Amino acid sequence: MASTMFRMRRIGAIITITGATLAATATAASAQSYGEGAALEAARRRVADPDAVVPRRSVQEAALAGTSRVNPLDVLVIGGGATGCGVALDAATRGLRVGLVEREDFSSGTSSRSTKLIHGGVRYLEKAVFNLDYGQLKLVFHALKERKQVIQNAPHLCHALPCMNPCFSWFEVVYYWSGLKLYDLVAGPRMLHLSRYYSVEQSAQLFPTLATKGKDRSLKGTVVYYDGQMNDSRLNVGLACTAALVGAAVLNHAEVIDLIRDEVDEKVVGARIRDTISGNVFDTYAKVVVNAAGPFCDSVRKMANKDAQPMIAASSGVHIVLPDYYSPEGMGLIVPKTKDGRVVFMLPWLGRTIAGTTDSSTEITMLPEPHEDEIQFILDAICDYLNVQVRRSDVLSAWSGIRPLATDPKAKNTESISRDHVVSEDYPGLITITGGKWTTYRSMAEDAVDAAIKSGKLKPTNGCVTEQLPIVGAYGWELASFTALAQNYIRMKQTKGKVIPGPMDTAVSKHLSHAYGSLAEHVAAIAQNENLGKRLAHGYPYLEAEVAYCARNEYCESATDFIARRSRLAFLDTDAARRALPRIIQILATEHKWDKSRQKLELQKALEFLETFKSSKNAQFRDGKHNGC
Repeated sequence: MASTMFRMRRIGAIITITGATLAATATAASAQSYGEGAALEAARRRVADPDAVVPRRSVQEAALAGTSRVNPLDVLVIGGGATGCGVALDAATRGLRVGLVEREDFSSGTSSRSTKLIHGGVRYLEKAVFNLDYGQLKLVFHALKERKQVIQNAPHLCHALPCMNPCFSWFEVVYYWSGLKLYDLVAGPRMLHLSRYYSVEQSAQLFPTLATKGKDRSLKGTVVYYDGQMNDSRLNVGLACTAALVGAAVLNHAEVIDLIRDEVDEKVVGARIRDTISGNVFDTYAKVVVNAAGPFCDSVRKMANKDAQPMIAASSGVHIVLPDYYSPEGMGLIVPKTKDGRVVFMLPWLGRTIAGTTDSSTEITMLPEPHEDEIQFILDAICDYLNVQVRRSDVLSAWSGIRPLATDPKAKNTESISRDHVVSEDYPGLITITGGKWTTYRSMAEDAVDAAIKSGKLKPTNGCVTEQLPIVGAYGWELASFTALAQNYIRMKQTKGKVIPGPMDTAVSKHLSHAYGSLAEHVAAIAQNENLGKRLAHGYPYLEAEVAYCARNEYCESATDFIARRSRLAFLDTDAARRALPRIIQILATEHKWDKSRQKLELQKALEFLETFKSSKNAQFRDGKHNGC
C-alpha cells in the first residue's frame, strides 16, 4: 500500500512538473508572440501614418557617420536591392540598430531588371518531377508561399496575372493541363486562381494576336494559369522607404571603398564609405556587416579576403518592350519551348508589352547591355506564336540584367542551376546573402538576419514580423482608390507662362494610385497646388509632380534615379525618357538646388545610361527577318 502511494505521489509530481514546464513553455511562447505582435503593430502604425516622412538624406548619412567602435550599429547592410532593403527592414523591425548603403540607387542593379513576375517557378516544378529533385520542389513550395505574401504586402504594386500556354497537340494539352494543375496543388491555400483549359475559339478571344495556325501545326487550345506581376523597382524603393520609416538609416549613392577589420582578431567591424554625390568619406561601424551586393558580392568578399573563392556565376537576362497591341491587357503568353529549350514570356506591363528572357553566362558590369543577337532571339521566339508582324523597329526599349547565381563556378549551363539562395559567413563578421530570386526576397532577408544575430550575438527585441508587414503606400489602398483622385483633384499645367487647369483623367489617376498607393493624394496635391500637373512625355501618365514628390520623399537624387527607378520611363520607352530629361532635370535642380554645371552633368549621365537600352532608335542592327516596313 505504501509502495503504491509512493508511486502515485511520484506520478503526481511528474504530472505537476510536466504541467509547470508546459505552462512555462506556453507562457514563453505567448510572451514571444506578444512581443512580435507589439513590434508588428508599432511598425504598422509608423508605416501607415499618412503624414510620416522619411528622414532627409543628410540625416541618414549623419547617423551612419556618427557610429564608432564603442557605439556601433548592430547591422550594416551593403547593397540596396530587394534583398538588402529586405534585410534592413527585417532587422529594424526586430529592434536592431540598422544602416544600409548602396553604391548607386535602390534597385539600380538586378532588382529593377527582372521579368516583373512574382512566381513559384513552373519550370522548376517540371524539373523537380522529371529529375526527382527534392531541392527544386522545395524551392517551388517556398516561392509559392512567398508569392502570396509579396502580393498581400504591396497590393498597389503587385497583382495576379493569367498566363496563357499554347498547345499544338493533344498530348501538349494533357501535359500542360496536368502540370499546371500540379502547380495549383503545390500552391494549396496560397493559390491565386485555378488554372483551366480554353478552346481555340476562346483562346483567340482572350488573346487576339495569338496565331492559331503555323508551319505544319494548328492550335488545339491553351492552358491558362496564374502567377503574380509587380512593378519591381517601385517595390524595391518602397522597401527602402519602409525601412527608413521604422528606423533604419538607408543611404543611396554611398559606395563601400573598404571594410574595417579589428586590429586584434581581424573580424570585420564596419566599412569605409564614400558619398558619391558630395565626395565625403566616413567610417561606419557595426557588430555585423551583411553583404547583399547581388552580382558584386564577390567584390565585397575580396575586400575581406583577397583570396576568397568566387561564389557568383553571373547569368544575363535580356528583355525587350514592345507596343501594347502585341498582347491584350491582363493576359500574358508563355512560349514553353524555344530553340534552345528555354522559356520566353510575353506579358502586358504598364501599358506596354514586355518579352523575355534570355539566360546566358556573362561578365559582371555596372551597366550591362543587351546584345543584338539576344534581342533577335526573343523576337524569333515570339514570332512563331503571333499573327502580328514582329518588327525590330517596334522595340521601344531593351535591357540586360545580371542574375547572381550562387553556384560552383565550374558549372557551364546556368539555366540548369537552382535559383535557391545561400547565406554564408566565410569571414568573421561578414555575412553574405546571395542567389535566390525576387519572389523570395523576404524570406532570404529573414535568413540573413537570423545569421547576423547568431554571428554578432545580437539581442533583438522580437522575432521576424515582415511576413505580415505591408509596405508604405499599402495601408488603406483599394483598387477603386483612383476614383478619389479623379474626383477631388485637377492638374494645373504651366505652359508658355500660363497656368491651365486640366482634369485628373482616369489614366493618370490609375497610374498614381498604383505607383504610390495610399500616398498618391500627396502627388496629386503637388500637381494641383504647385502647377506641376503636366505630363512629362506624350502618351505616358507620368506627371511633373512625381519628380518633386520623389525628390522630397523617396531619395531621388539624380535624373537617372527618376527615369529608371521612380518612374519606369527608361524601361518602357527610351526615346520618351530622353525627351523628358530636360524638364525632369529642371525640377530636380529646383528641389536639390543644383547649379548649371550639375544640371549639365546630370543630362550627360542620363543620356549615357539610356545608351545602354537598345531600342530601335539607339541601336545599330542589321535588317533581317524582323526588318519591318
